[in-house]
Amino acid sequence: MNRSFFAVAAVIAFASLTGCGSDANGKAKDDKAETAPIPVEVREPQLGEMLAVYSGTATLEADAEAVVVAKVGGEVKRILVEEGQNVHTGQVLAVLDGDQLRLQLAQSAANLHKLERDYQRNSDLYAKGLIASNAVENVKADLDALKASNDIAQLQLSYTEIRAPISGVVAERNIKVGNTIQPNAVVFKVTDLQPLIAYVHAPERELRQLSAGQPAQLGVDALPGQQFIGKIARVSPVIDPATGTFKITVEVNDPTAKLKPGMFARVGVVYERRAQALQIPRTAIVDNDGQATVFVINKDKAEQRNIQTGLANAGTIEVTAGLAKNEKIVVVGQNGLKTGNIVRVVTLDVAPDTATVKR
Repeated sequence: MNRSFFAVAAVIAFASLTGCGSDANGKAKDDKAETAPIPVEVREPQLGEMLAVYSGTATLEADAEAVVVAKVGGEVKRILVEEGQNVHTGQVLAVLDGDQLRLQLAQSAANLHKLERDYQRNSDLYAKGLIASNAVENVKADLDALKASNDIAQLQLSYTEIRAPISGVVAERNIKVGNTIQPNAVVFKVTDLQPLIAYVHAPERELRQLSAGQPAQLGVDALPGQQFIGKIARVSPVIDPATGTFKITVEVNDPTAKLKPGMFARVGVVYERRAQALQIPRTAIVDNDGQATVFVINKDKAEQRNIQTGLANAGTIEVTAGLAKNEKIVVVGQNGLKTGNIVRVVTLDVAPDTATVKR
């Protein structure tokens, strides 16, 4: 609570004490107390943009991330990238020893070449009517099988070059030169940092307010004072019965690469925007049996007025009916006021250490 509130409260208390004193004969000065003006601070409503924002928290994650595994075993001969380095799809990350696979491929290629010559010779003999057709068909079947085996040998040899499955940044390197690894061993992790996503779980009452495409603003504790712009990419259409929430996927692109997966983010989703909303401080509202009211100053007298409210953001709230822009409302001293009370408007100049009340 600010100094302005305490200063006005002090004035109100002082006015109450001096207004209820006694005269020289010990009689209460009730008539004077009833007519003593009550000091209040007032303010005019302001027109401005009002945003309806849903706020939540989430941990940033990469939308695309790949664990790179070795498809064949062997000794690590070369490592071509390091952690933090950007890579593209298909780029070679490391090379394994492929001597044995190369020899197997050479053997398969030699057998294939021999069988191709046998097939050609049998085809010529069949054309001359010297052999039966089934002899040619048998050689053709063997040739097709050997071609498939040769293709597999070539594929296995190509796997000695470990390649990036996606574009991104190398997040982890789990091998060293000289290591002998087995098939399916995890060797790298590649993470795509554009975009990053945050999964926000919102209560079911917000389901009708939030939809894909709405803008979002993100801040992270690691980068105080900096804000990043994102948007809702997806909204889950189902409610989790255990928590009563649904999942919102917020997507953010950060060309500066300051945001990292794993950062704790505070997410604000703007689901409604009004350019010229009539706004007053929340503290000016007085609840009257569930009805929102404010005190309006009319010719130095207080008038309690019913109002209708709309959007709320931080310390302000929108008034949609019951109040005009040029009317003065009580923002300090309204508690205890009644319609018809005479008031005295005070202006507070708050210095760093003191508060001065101007009458």
